Amino acid sequence: MAPALRPCVFFDRDGVVNRSPGPGYVNHLADFHLLPGFADCVRAAAEKGLPAVVVTNQRGLARGLTPPEQLDAMHRHLRAELAREGLALLDLFVCPADDDAHPDRKPNPGMLRTAAKKHHLDLAKSWMVGDRESDVQTGRNAGVAATVLVDPGAEPTAATWRVPDMPACAALLREKL
Repeated sequence: MAPALRPCVFFDRDGVVNRSPGPGYVNHLADFHLLPGFADCVRAAAEKGLPAVVVTNQRGLARGLTPPEQLDAMHRHLRAELAREGLALLDLFVCPADDDAHPDRKPNPGMLRTAAKKHHLDLAKSWMVGDRESDVQTGRNAGVAATVLVDPGAEPTAATWRVPDMPACAALLREKL
């Protein structure tokens, strides 16, 4: 008998987990800085019994700008920082493709679908948190229940909710999950 499906919270990486470089890529561990509030978002999800999964496009790998060992070091650092707070990610998915048509490259839903299959996740009850409209579209393309745009701007969004920063996102997750 297959395990019961469970919801989770998916998080984009750059601009949600760590400080966004703006244009360009976070290519080295020295440039990887966790955002205040991200760990609290993982904690808020865990308090509601939901695991956290990071899904990230990393085109810099395909373009030879991000050394694979540096990407691995960034993700080890992320996991270690969360572990210091008694937290963990269920998984972390990376799409290195440079081709926007690749099924895993956001806004395509491939990484979310792979995570759902691998970890018995219920996409229809899950959430997607990102800092770009393409992250919102990823969630919508995967059929998640809710999307959160972390962006203080006022431009129109397709997201279910908009918050100005990660501490506000943690508060929203505590209230709405």
